[in-house]
Amino acid sequence: MDGSAPITRAEHNEFAKRLEEENRRQDKRIELLERSVREIGALTTSVEKLAMSVESMVKEQAKQGERLEALEARDGEKWRKLAGYAASVLVSAIAGFLLAQIGLT
Repeated sequence: MDGSAPITRAEHNEFAKRLEEENRRQDKRIELLERSVREIGALTTSVEKLAMSVESMVKEQAKQGERLEALEARDGEKWRKLAGYAASVLVSAIAGFLLAQIGLT
């Protein structure tokens, strides 16, 4: 064939049939790709929401840690004051006893 001869109806129909089959295959591939893109988009959205949730949780946990430290420090401070008062009373009692023994009181 030199390329200038016309093709037969059967050749044309076979060519058209193959083109239609190729179009169907490509349409299916495009459909699968579009579905994958939608799933990836949904997954991306879910990951973004999860990241925001984790970030919020980390901030809240940091706040709770600060409040816990403040509470622990406050209770510790009360015990230190109480121990200081008890030591002052004990020292005063001992000093008073010693002064009484010496006869200064």
